[in-house]
Amino acid sequence: MLRFSGTVGGGTPVLEFAKHCLKGDKITSFMGILNGTTNYILTKMTEGLTFEESLKDAKVKGYAEAEVSLDINGDDAAAKLVIMANWIMGYKVTIKDVYKKGISDIKLKDIEDAIKKKKNIKLIAKCDANDLFVKPFLISKEDPICVNGTLNAVTFKSEHSGEQTIIGRGAGGTETASAILRDLIEIKENFVSL
Repeated sequence: MLRFSGTVGGGTPVLEFAKHCLKGDKITSFMGILNGTTNYILTKMTEGLTFEESLKDAKVKGYAEAEVSLDINGDDAAAKLVIMANWIMGYKVTIKDVYKKGISDIKLKDIEDAIKKKKNIKLIAKCDANDLFVKPFLISKEDPICVNGTLNAVTFKSEHSGEQTIIGRGAGGTETASAILRDLIEIKENFVSL
């Protein structure tokens, strides 16, 4: 029995929430922030740091890998989007099916323009019947997925219960360990019920 809850959201049970808490309802779409590193960088940019300064700060704090291209180019978020689309929506997609644009071209002027509109720029992953993308997106500051720092957030839209948002820390040793423990407990419970 293979479990992989830590692949999306780390310690935040994104996959479990969609599969178990929304059981009996049909999820029609979801969108959110699936990469804590890029979210941290964009948050620091709203505080006035340049992209380069924000990236350096993320590396110093241990949020970014030495080779950050998978984060800032959107590859990491795209891989998580594919996992979610296939597992939650029942799609049969690969990374090649995802339109992907990273955050490295975002300038302080773009951030300032967004703030004037009471919005923030976030690297958003979206899946619905028409779209499968990861790209910088203007999000209202009032939107529940407009979280800061290293947080992840996903809003699921379903036929009957409307919109549900789950927010939490997506990465980190303790968070990932909690996901592994959650998976092991579920595997054990499935064996006991056999």
